[in-house]
Amino acid sequence: MTTENKICFLHGMRDGSPIALGYFAVAFTLGIAARNAGLSAIQALIASALNNASAGEYAGFALIAAGSSYVETAIMTLVVNARYLLMSCALSQKLKPDTHLRHRMLIAYDVTDEIFGICVAQPGYLNPWYAYGAIAVAIPGWALGTFFGVIMGNVLPTRVVSALSVGLYGMFLAIIIPPARKDRVIAGVVAVGFAASFLVNRLPVFDGVSTGIKTIALTVALAFAAAVLFPTDTDKKSGAHAPDSENAPHSP
Repeated sequence: MTTENKICFLHGMRDGSPIALGYFAVAFTLGIAARNAGLSAIQALIASALNNASAGEYAGFALIAAGSSYVETAIMTLVVNARYLLMSCALSQKLKPDTHLRHRMLIAYDVTDEIFGICVAQPGYLNPWYAYGAIAVAIPGWALGTFFGVIMGNVLPTRVVSALSVGLYGMFLAIIIPPARKDRVIAGVVAVGFAASFLVNRLPVFDGVSTGIKTIALTVALAFAAAVLFPTDTDKKSGAHAPDSENAPHSP
């Protein structure tokens, strides 16, 4: 590992630490779901280490508890987690064109909402080692939270477990507020996204549509509308990819 990569890795760990703490807290409730599905603490730990996705795991544990088949579980998990396909496509544009396939595959292993947010916010090209640093602390936080949730989740009061999950929403706000304050277009898209998401989840006509499909449809529609109505001047931003700053470590 070069010195530059080491610095980026440490910065990724630093930025990923709050995410890991939030994951640990939220995963307690996931641990309860795993225990109700009949999984042991070790089985839940392995499941969370291999599938770092809250909605996907909740759906998987619910299907396991219902005695569903492997095929049904696989299809449901794919649908619920389908939004990560869009995030991966967007994040691939942050990598240098000559980035090796192994780096792309390793980053794709843990493209979560929060890790995607901090990675896509990096100036210039994304150094894969920054993502590795964030992943190195995020996955253990999620997996260990699920592990201890199985053991202690049912001991803690329900209100305490629910209160711990609020921290994750704070991380989302920390990701979207800074760029929204700098760019009115981003602020407008975020506001419209909130309103559209609220309506889609409240209107009866969308009751039969899964959360994953709703998220994908809204993301594509809003991104397309923003790209058409407010095209980006790439000439002005070309300096962000200058050779001297392509992999410069980020500091808040």
